[in-house]
Amino acid sequence: MYKKIVKEIKKYDTIVIARHIGVDPDAMASQIALRDSIRLTFSDKKVSAVGTGSNKFKYIGALDKYENYQDALLIVLDTPDQRRVDIPSFDGFSKMIKIDHHPFIEKFCDLELIEDEKSSVCEIIMDLLKETKLFCNISIARTLFIGLVADSNRFLFDSSTSKTFQLVSYYLEHYPFSINEVYQRMYQRPLREVRLEGYMSTHMEVTENGVGYIKITDQIINELEVDSASAGNMVNNFNFIEEVYVWLTITEDVKNDLIRVSIRSRGPEINQVAEKYHGGGHKFASGVKFKSFDEAMKLVDDLDLTVKKYRETQEVE
Repeated sequence: MYKKIVKEIKKYDTIVIARHIGVDPDAMASQIALRDSIRLTFSDKKVSAVGTGSNKFKYIGALDKYENYQDALLIVLDTPDQRRVDIPSFDGFSKMIKIDHHPFIEKFCDLELIEDEKSSVCEIIMDLLKETKLFCNISIARTLFIGLVADSNRFLFDSSTSKTFQLVSYYLEHYPFSINEVYQRMYQRPLREVRLEGYMSTHMEVTENGVGYIKITDQIINELEVDSASAGNMVNNFNFIEEVYVWLTITEDVKNDLIRVSIRSRGPEINQVAEKYHGGGHKFASGVKFKSFDEAMKLVDDLDLTVKKYRETQEVE
C-alpha cells in the first residue's frame, strides 16, 4: 500500500492534506510532517496542509490557507468518516487517499490505509517515510515524534508496541533531536491550566460502578481564564485513579453552542457507546458532542452500565 500511495503522490502537481475537525497533536503533526516530506522530495509540487488550527498547538507548525483546488490529490489523515473531515468541500479533487489508525467506520476514499493497531497516524507516516523514498529531516522527525508521543500518552497505551519503539529508535539514530526539548514544549503549561486541573480533581464525581466525570461550565472557564478545549486536553491526566474505570470531561463550549465530551477508559470498550451518540474514536479513547449537559448525562448512564458489565466479566474470570 505504501508504494501505491507514493505512486499517486508522484502523479499530482497539487496535493492537499486534511484531517479531522477538532485538531489534536497527532492529526496536526502527521499532516504537517507529510506535507513537508512531500515538499522536500518533490520541490515542484504544491502541497498544502489545511484545516482549523489551534494556538495551543502552534509549536507543531503552520497550516496553509484553503483554496479552490482543481485536479488535486486529497490525502485525509486520522479521520475514519467523511463528515468529520475539516475541509469546506470535496470538489476539485480527482483522487482521495485515507491514512488512519481508527477502527473502520466507512469507505470514502479511493485508496484507504487503515492500521488500527498503530499508536498514531504519526507512527504510520514514520513507517511510510522509512520504507519509501519520501525524504525526511530532523524537523520532520521531531514533528512525527510529537504526534506519536501525544496519541500514545508518552507510550503508556497498549498501542505502543515493539515496532513503535523500533521506529522511534530508528528516527533518533538517523535524525537526532532533543527529546527533552520536545517534552518541554509539549507539556509546559500556564498556571491557570494547572489550577483548572486542580478544580477538575476536586470536583470529579464518580458513579456507583466507577465512571468519573467532571462538568466544566462556561462560568468556570471564564473564572479560571482558560479556553473550552483545555479540559478535554487534560483528560489523559486522570488515568490512574484506583476507583475509576472510565472517566470523561464534559465541557461547555459557548462559542460553538456545544457540550464537548472527551472519554477515556482503562478496560471497558467505549467507542461503541460513543457511536450511539454520533461520536466515536478508539476502544479506549473517544469523544462526543452534545447540545446540553442533560444529554451528556445520558451518556454517563450508558457508560456506567458498560463498566458494570465489564466488572462482572472480570470477576467471573
